[in-house]
Amino acid sequence: QVQLVESGGGLVQPGGSLGLSCSASGSFFAIDYMAWYRQVPGKQRELVARITSGRSPNYRDSVKGRFTISSGGAKNTVYLQMNSLKPEDTAVYYCNAGVVHRIGGGDYWGNGTLVTVSS
Repeated sequence: QVQLVESGGGLVQPGGSLGLSCSASGSFFAIDYMAWYRQVPGKQRELVARITSGRSPNYRDSVKGRFTISSGGAKNTVYLQMNSLKPEDTAVYYCNAGVVHRIGGGDYWGNGTLVTVSS
């Protein structure tokens, strides 16, 4: 079993910055990718950014130049630095990870952390 624990959500004013982190723990051989998704009520969950082992990160167009995903800190941890936040960035942000097990792999989700951008 794999657990993803997110932290860092909260309330921020438009134009402000906020950082999220997600740590993966449990039983797995390796992490193939880690990503951040977000969801607002009544809408589908959407990919915000993904970082895949050996590849450049990819971002949804609306956050390019403002958000940065990275994994250079603690082991099995992914970060999302969000700058120049807009009210439309308000959502529950979910961490997602694809891992390699002894046999096969799995895709896992965190419980989400709320980001509210409002004055």
